Amino acid sequence: MLSYQHIYHAGNLADVHKHALLAWVLAYMTRKDKPLSYIETHAGRGLYDLQDAAARKTGEATQGIGAVGDWFHDDHPYARALARIRAKHGPDAYPGSPAIAGELLRAIDDIHLAELHPQEYAALSANMSAYGGVFRQQDGFAATLSLCPPEPRRGLLLIDPSFEVKSDYQTIPKFIAQIHRKWNVGVIMLWYPILGDKRHISMTKALAQTIPAGTVHEVSFPPARKGHGMIGSGLWLLNAPYGFEEEATKLSAHFAALNRDPM
Repeated sequence: MLSYQHIYHAGNLADVHKHALLAWVLAYMTRKDKPLSYIETHAGRGLYDLQDAAARKTGEATQGIGAVGDWFHDDHPYARALARIRAKHGPDAYPGSPAIAGELLRAIDDIHLAELHPQEYAALSANMSAYGGVFRQQDGFAATLSLCPPEPRRGLLLIDPSFEVKSDYQTIPKFIAQIHRKWNVGVIMLWYPILGDKRHISMTKALAQTIPAGTVHEVSFPPARKGHGMIGSGLWLLNAPYGFEEEATKLSAHFAALNRDPM
């Protein structure tokens, strides 16, 4: 399915959840003077303008990073990446996960980004050209299977589909099991939406049965607007770095306060 474009949702509360913890993991992994591989299955365009008509139409960024940016002190990796992007592209720029990785990774690290949507891929190639890396206009699952195990073997895989294809909930646990067999040292991070019908539960149960060592972190938040289906955000991690759960707990406290005092 090629209809999804993340610009409508860039900078929303789910992005804050995902990107804050992704940035923390990347910052942790780059403490060691050893190269790593960064892989994304669904990269989008990598960089977003929150004044774009599509972003303003939903207002999700206003309720997301626009309202909760002060959760993160200036030296938090997420805040650092956001500040660098806005210094380059203006105050309304918002980094997708590829740009966050581009800002936090080093010259010794490799970046592999897959995006199937033609227009999103063209924008991704332009937006990420300054960081280098390998871009593929290809199904992200197929691209990742062909890459793994990557070289260098240290690294992180972000699986971040839109879940517009409902079969993703059934196929992703099998996909992750395949990747883990090929690349058992890789940090695997899966993002998923939490909707009112809780359709993610069958997927997380399958993951728990297949790979019990995984770590789950979920947060809830008020819907962005009346009738909006997403009421939370989930991350599943395999080989989570030391300290991840402590960092995730801090973020949980912010989201819990948000739920007590809705925007």
